[in-house]
Amino acid sequence: MPDLSAVLTQGPVVCAEGYLFECERRGYLQAGAFVPEVVLDHPEVVEGLHREFVHAGSDVVEAFTYYGHRQKLRVIGKEDILEPLNRQALSIAGKVASETGTLLAGNLCNTNVYEPGTPAAGEAKAAFEEQVAWAAEAGADMIIAETFSWLGEALLALEAIQAAGLPAVVTFAVHREGTLRDEPSPAEACRRAEQAGATVVGLNCIRGPRTMLPLLGQIREAVSCEVAALPVPYRTTGRSRRCRRCAIPGGTGRRRSRPRSTPSPAPARNWASSPPRRSRSACATWVSAAAPHRITSGRWRRRRARRPRRPATPRT
Repeated sequence: MPDLSAVLTQGPVVCAEGYLFECERRGYLQAGAFVPEVVLDHPEVVEGLHREFVHAGSDVVEAFTYYGHRQKLRVIGKEDILEPLNRQALSIAGKVASETGTLLAGNLCNTNVYEPGTPAAGEAKAAFEEQVAWAAEAGADMIIAETFSWLGEALLALEAIQAAGLPAVVTFAVHREGTLRDEPSPAEACRRAEQAGATVVGLNCIRGPRTMLPLLGQIREAVSCEVAALPVPYRTTGRSRRCRRCAIPGGTGRRRSRPRSTPSPAPARNWASSPPRRSRSACATWVSAAAPHRITSGRWRRRRARRPRRPATPRT
């Protein structure tokens, strides 16, 4: 199997992701915790999803170890399944990669405990090192380290990958403000990751194509290596730059509570807020639920006028 650098010389490399939300959509993940226990409870589901992604055109099979690190499992009291979970996920992905002739990738992600200059930074580094060691033992062709909002945390992950001698793909999650938590420029963060040894740098999740592309242009000018781009499949705008589902760092999927006096941000133009016009039943549901004042206008008023009223039932 050729390494990542050799494959990149032949053209773009496609890596399908989205295991977490897809497994949740199918009912195999718990919203909130998002720990990938499905690789232990339903390995056939994960294997099937790997095969679906390869069939759709993915050149890489990525082990589903996202949020499968020690800190996340400790939160839900299941730290004992850490190693079995990682090894099982790598075994499933390795089987599909071997049978389909695709690249096998290990996976690291943000720990949600990292704070620069604190003991938590050491905990994050240790978590990365043990996950990278399991991926290396499983024969991973590379490691994808993704969704980092801290440049410092991403560099710790990159350091662990470099120590194992594996190619690294490092991607950042840029929130509404357009900055990372310890670096104002995503382009500069990618440049520093490239200097530290990353084979590919870029952006992952949080933003849709429209609000991710301007940042990718800046990154392309700042680095000489390949650039990765994995936007969420939602329309984001200048006013709503990130997917609402990814609004909270850590990916809990829940919206932040806000005072009633604070106006809500403009909704992203996706199916949930604006279904296709041809879908009349969906439009009717949306109009009546999201904008009841519109029912009294146009054809809705005429339809209501033709509808006979029910006689009032006397109260007893």
